[in-house]
This record gives sequence, structure tokens and C-alpha cells, in this order.
Amino acid sequence: MQKKNCDLILALDLPDKESALEMLGTLKGSLRWVKIGLQMYVRYGADFVREVSDMDFKIFLDLKLHDIPNTVASAIKSLRSLPVDMLTIHTSGGREMMKYALDAARETNPDLLLLGVTVLTSFNAEGLRETGVGLPPEKQVELLARLAVDSGLKGLVCSPLEVEPLRRALPGDVKLVTPGIRPAGASSDEQKRVMTPAMAAAAGSDFIVVGRPILKASNPPEAARGIISELSGATVEER
Repeated sequence: MQKKNCDLILALDLPDKESALEMLGTLKGSLRWVKIGLQMYVRYGADFVREVSDMDFKIFLDLKLHDIPNTVASAIKSLRSLPVDMLTIHTSGGREMMKYALDAARETNPDLLLLGVTVLTSFNAEGLRETGVGLPPEKQVELLARLAVDSGLKGLVCSPLEVEPLRRALPGDVKLVTPGIRPAGASSDEQKRVMTPAMAAAAGSDFIVVGRPILKASNPPEAARGIISELSGATVEER
């Protein structure tokens, strides 16, 4: 067994900019990473990303880009002036789209880690069947993950229940980012495939994404530090 380095990302899912910045003010020094999702980005735009970065947080911009290759590439190039460290794209956009996205990232921000989104954590087998996908979630995740890595991506978003199989199937340098994380006793809300922080880290996650258990805690900094402490004690079997 060896210690597993796994970092915490705060999902900044709050109703407005003011409450988000106030929350981040209380969390400075308690965590490093912040995920800005589609709702906040559409409402407040690039200036909000800069404000969060100016508070010394690293930025995970979760836009889940999915369009024709040229459009996705152009969207990534439009982010050239933003301090973004990670950005999501949908692997179901296909090989060509992912390659265009990678080329655009290399041209504009070589340090940007593109993360391929496989199957959203709100999907279960029934939900996939309704969209015409006959494979169970774990098989669809593996199929899309292999396609993404073969296309050149070095990072993936997947539920914690798929982390261990992907660790076996993929090169060790692929970063795995896992939503669907709930500390013991917390509500799973709309997420269908969930795990605790320690379980996700032990399975091989490099980053976990946590929102409500921190944002709705009576003491958010204490909640964040508790999760980080749990992660620091996680171990993973050598593969």
C-alpha cells in the first residue's frame, strides 16, 4: 500500500456572485481548487473567473464543451486570457473534436489540462437506455475513456465507482477527477453513483469534487479541512 495524493475541488454551486465570493473569502487557506460551472460562467463571465483566481484559487472551469470540432477549438482559444487550469469537454463529441480541442489548448495554454467527461453522474443504466445507449454506465465510461486517452487526453471525469476499473485499464499518468463525493451521512441528492472521500482516494482518484457538504455546512472551512484530512490518510494498492 502507498499514500495516495488526492486533492479537493470545491464545486462553487451557489445562486449568485456575491454569495460565492463571500464563501470563498471564508475558505481561503482551507483548499486550493474551485470548480466554476456553466451557470456561474454564463451569468458572470470571464471577469468572475479572474476574481476567483485573484483570491489565489486554482480554476477548474466545468463547461463540458460539446460541438463540432472547429467550434470547440474556437471556444478554447477564446479562453486564452483566462487563468484556467482545467477545462471539461464531452468525450461523446468524438475523436476529431477531442483532437481539435487539444490542438487549441496547446496553442493557447500549454499548461491547461483538458478533462474528458464520460457519463454524467446523474445517469444510471435506465437513463442511458432512454438516450439510446445500451451499455451499462461502467462499460460506457470505459469505452469513452479509452477513446479519450487514445485521442490524447490526459484527464477524465468519472464517478468514483468507475475509478478503480479505469486505473487498471488506462495509463497511470491519466488524471481522474471524480464528482459524486459525499462524506459519510450526507445526502446523495441527484447523484446516482456516489462514494466517500476516503473511498474515492483509495480507489485511485486524483481529485474529488465536493459542493453541498461544504457549502451548506455550519462551518465550511472546518468541513473542507475535515475532507482534506480524510484524504491525507487514504492509501491505495500499488498497481
